[in-house]
Amino acid sequence: MLISKMAAEGGGKEMNEIKSQFTTREGVYKLLTHSEYSRPNRVPFNSQGSNPVKVSFVNVNDQSGNGDRVCFNVGRELYFYIYKGVRKAADLSKPIDKRIYKGTQPTCHDFNHLTATAESVSLLVGFSAGQVQLIDPIKKETSKLFNEERLIDKSRVTCVKWVPGSESLFLVAHSSGNMYLYNVEHTCGTTAPHYQLLKQGENYTVHTCKSKSTRNPLLKWTVGEGALNEFAFSPDGKFLACASQDGFLRVFNFDSVELHGTMKSYFGGLLCVCWSPDGKYIVTGGEDDLVTVWSFLDCRVIARGHGHKSWVSVVAFDPYTTSVEEGDPMEFSGSDEDFQDQIHFGRDRANSTQSRLSKRNSTDSRPVSVTYRFGSVGQDTQLCLWDLTEDILFPHLPLSRTRTHTNVMNATSPPAGSGSTNPGSNGNNSISSSGSTPGNSLPPQLPRSNSLPHSAGANANSKSSVVDSAIASGVSKFATLSLHDRKERHHEKDHKRNHSMGHITSKSSDKLNLVTKTKTDPAKTLGTPLCPRMEDVPLLEPLICKKIAHERLAVLIFLEDCIVTACQEGFICTWARPGKVGLLSSQNQANSPSGTVV
Repeated sequence: MLISKMAAEGGGKEMNEIKSQFTTREGVYKLLTHSEYSRPNRVPFNSQGSNPVKVSFVNVNDQSGNGDRVCFNVGRELYFYIYKGVRKAADLSKPIDKRIYKGTQPTCHDFNHLTATAESVSLLVGFSAGQVQLIDPIKKETSKLFNEERLIDKSRVTCVKWVPGSESLFLVAHSSGNMYLYNVEHTCGTTAPHYQLLKQGENYTVHTCKSKSTRNPLLKWTVGEGALNEFAFSPDGKFLACASQDGFLRVFNFDSVELHGTMKSYFGGLLCVCWSPDGKYIVTGGEDDLVTVWSFLDCRVIARGHGHKSWVSVVAFDPYTTSVEEGDPMEFSGSDEDFQDQIHFGRDRANSTQSRLSKRNSTDSRPVSVTYRFGSVGQDTQLCLWDLTEDILFPHLPLSRTRTHTNVMNATSPPAGSGSTNPGSNGNNSISSSGSTPGNSLPPQLPRSNSLPHSAGANANSKSSVVDSAIASGVSKFATLSLHDRKERHHEKDHKRNHSMGHITSKSSDKLNLVTKTKTDPAKTLGTPLCPRMEDVPLLEPLICKKIAHERLAVLIFLEDCIVTACQEGFICTWARPGKVGLLSSQNQANSPSGTVV
């Protein structure tokens, strides 16, 4: 049975109870207390003034069948463990690697999934003082330190990611609002870099590093005003979505460094961003307490979601629950093997299912039906799950079937649990963006590279330069989707059918590619396509909204067998998907300390 009541409706003592399980239409998700990862002493971390806890996963494909590895930072400490997930209890006494830093704290990290083996992994770690370290926690080596003297940027590293499809290029964002492209093979130099303007647009500039010999950084991006809080590559690696403290989502073509589109938060900064598995939608979250869904093709907000009572810290799509239902095969423009795929994503089915998602819009006959699942966690200690369904994605088309599993919330009514009808007074608005190409045809500039095989051959044959061959000869055209990127952020869904949305018919020529040249006045963007009014777009209600921690939440990752969350106390929790509890179920029943069944 679908739980649609939000925690806010409970009140009293119940609101402070930590949930140990929750139910959706798929079944029951259960917290596996024996699969909790933390510091070895299990003592809650005093998180005052510390950087957010972050979690990274990689699979090293070892022969034991247990190739998953997890890395997480807590305060000044960095841990690297074998991740046993739903199969076995965590053994915290045996970290593969543990590092304690002095004078600076790790803030973010990312594995290179292309190069990972059972003998070696490449892990990038960003720090609060601006440095970036390349380490191998299996070999226990520290190979390189970038921005060591802080000559490139002195501000905190907010996000670091390997460029998809590349073994050597990585991108680093800072709280200064700058973003830098590095090559692990190059040095940083002993003096501050000199830059030459490469491209300038509305509220962004891109510079190349001017030097006799190639050195880091290869490129410097200055994006918006204030901190660049997070960025995310599209599944095909061709586009880059940036969430900034100035409240803007900016989506760039990564190779041509051209601005594709923008969106503005309802108010406050944007803190997180993620792409749908097929690259059609972007979801954002931030200081307006909302998740916002943005269409990549139409460059407009298509829905907002209200469920959080404080800032939204992470949004992420669940590619394993995102589903595609077949219609009449005669109307389907795909290959025979596409019909044989399962409804849900799986590791070995993900690429073909994404291909089907791409083909979803290839005809006018609506041959398949799509439901996207995404999630969000926030400083209110709550986990929200959302469904983005066809009645929201294609409101101008007749529904092909009745959707009984979606919650309907009138977009003009105040959000549940809010005491005011003024959306601006409660911080109800958080943005969710998900790169998308909705409509009835796939645009020519978006090749269906999600369906390419994830192989070294595909990457090797698609090399190109970011800007020109003299700058970064090793950049590749990207045709990979890493599991790690799914952690990016949850999207929102709207389930309102009978609403008037005049801008639905807006043409692609109406794309807002420009941010105002001077400092943007929020009052001037409200009510425009950059930032529609609350009543002008559907308002999603979460499928579930549960308090799952004592401290603010900082991690949400969807894996095949489970959902992983983490809070600022340094506890990394594993929630088994329905039917995936395995050997730990009996132990969990008896030993869930403060958990309550909902």
